[in-house]
Amino acid sequence: MTAVLSAPVSSSARVTPADTAASRGRFIPALAPVVGADVQVPLTDGRTVAYANLDYAASAPALSAVAAEVAAALGQYASVHRGAGHLSQLTTRRYEAARDTVRSFVRGRPDDTVVFTRNTTDAINLAASITPADVVVLDIEHHANLLPWCTPKDGRRRARVVTACDTIEDTLAALEAELASAPASLLAVTAASNVTGEVLPISRLASIAHRHGARILVDAAQLVAHRALSMVSHGIDYLAFSGHKAYAPFGAGVLIGRSDWFDAADPYLAGGGATLDVDVSGTRQTGTTWHTGAARHEAGSPNVLGAVSIAEACTALADLGPEAIGLHELRLCERLDAGLAAIDGVRPLRIFADSADRVGIAGFVVDGLAPRVVAEYLSDEHGIGVRDGKFCAHPLLKRLGHPGGAVRASFGAGTTSDDVDRLLDALTALAADAPTTRPELDEG
Repeated sequence: MTAVLSAPVSSSARVTPADTAASRGRFIPALAPVVGADVQVPLTDGRTVAYANLDYAASAPALSAVAAEVAAALGQYASVHRGAGHLSQLTTRRYEAARDTVRSFVRGRPDDTVVFTRNTTDAINLAASITPADVVVLDIEHHANLLPWCTPKDGRRRARVVTACDTIEDTLAALEAELASAPASLLAVTAASNVTGEVLPISRLASIAHRHGARILVDAAQLVAHRALSMVSHGIDYLAFSGHKAYAPFGAGVLIGRSDWFDAADPYLAGGGATLDVDVSGTRQTGTTWHTGAARHEAGSPNVLGAVSIAEACTALADLGPEAIGLHELRLCERLDAGLAAIDGVRPLRIFADSADRVGIAGFVVDGLAPRVVAEYLSDEHGIGVRDGKFCAHPLLKRLGHPGGAVRASFGAGTTSDDVDRLLDALTALAADAPTTRPELDEG
């Protein structure tokens, strides 16, 4: 995959008005239909244009197949687990079958526990509640895989934060040195950066963790919809991801992994559905027997439709195939990278000098313009949706030299080359008129 530049390009490579979308290569169609692909949005000049959604890393649109499955399930929706009625039994079977589908999609072990949560953040907070001792984590993580570990448990902070190096190889060495220095329960890493899209070598990280007696948790929020993933082959002990980043934006996430920590820990929530028996005498509870397995941590009525949507997304992604998904993203990444490299004053972001793989995410800054100004211009003048700010990765943005944030374009199955070309044309026009200096906004 084409490397992302980390410094301003030469003005000799600047795009001219003659560099039209047609000159960038053949048309790349969408890989699969998504809901909202035909939405029209207003511009400041009064026109409406088709929306170019380049914000998949924040929330990917629903695949049409996912939306159809949710609509079908809604017509038969009822209470789960404790209802004798036909629809309750049907809903319960559908909900429990979703666990099996997710486990199969990520190639989990047959006895792995699959817990449905609200999102990745919720899943990793659950993981933090069941992890018994110290956790080693990098400083470049999304807050979802950083702050839960930094929160004290049993009166002590457990996070041992390792500073990422300029290369992946040196970073792996730093993690191994930390794990070798003192016992730890867990190494928690993000599979793909939500700022730059760079992918870490999960199998090697798992081997390092296991070599030093630790387990590994992988935040796969930005990877699971883009690459083939096998918990068994990669050696992953725990895996977390969100439906809304995997074409299932219906408010659910997943934590899947080895059952012993789930069963040994206190329930994540106390309430109905998590208990086998409750014995209360007077005003003092004298005995509660909790379920084991997923039910232990899923008190209350679950988000059945969210679980159904994730399962259907897993099925749809498997049907598309990781090879087709990867090739589609590779072609779009190469087109975007080449275009960004040709625009004077646009600086793509990169964490590691030796990274060789990236999902469909590109973080960048425009010299002289605050990220919010760039994002608003793209939206208001061109109908393009991108993300701006610090992407819930404040320490990473600081170390990249952009404490005020950056701009992020991200894409997926519903993206075409026209979306990428429109972004490049808009940035070309914007960069040509950008002031030499302008204070950055401090957007979160």
